[in-house]
Amino acid sequence: MATKKQAKQTRRAKRRSRVVKGDRVKVIRGNYRELEGTVTRVDTANGKVTVEGVNMRKRHLSPTPNNPEGGIVTFEAPIDISNVMLIDPSSDEASRVRIQVEKDGTKERIAVKTGNPIPRP
Repeated sequence: MATKKQAKQTRRAKRRSRVVKGDRVKVIRGNYRELEGTVTRVDTANGKVTVEGVNMRKRHLSPTPNNPEGGIVTFEAPIDISNVMLIDPSSDEASRVRIQVEKDGTKERIAVKTGNPIPRP
């Protein structure tokens, strides 16, 4: 029998993402609301994205042979994929996205607000 945590992870793994690495997105929830940035990493298994300049965290490192000084490292932590929206490049506004399947079988992302296609980076 699966625990609640395992069941939640299984459900999230099935969730498809319309956001890919290199997309411009706008954060719509949380402490970084209204900030825009470029997606640097997508973790579809956990439903997380890492956005450039958003959710900055600091980690204190003790000295090691590779890094004898140690110090404080600043990095971007992932945020939930549901907290970002794709930015339509034609209007520079955040928009929901739908998938349109062409006659030849190719899929294209379409901005719901304007109806314009969003190219893949």
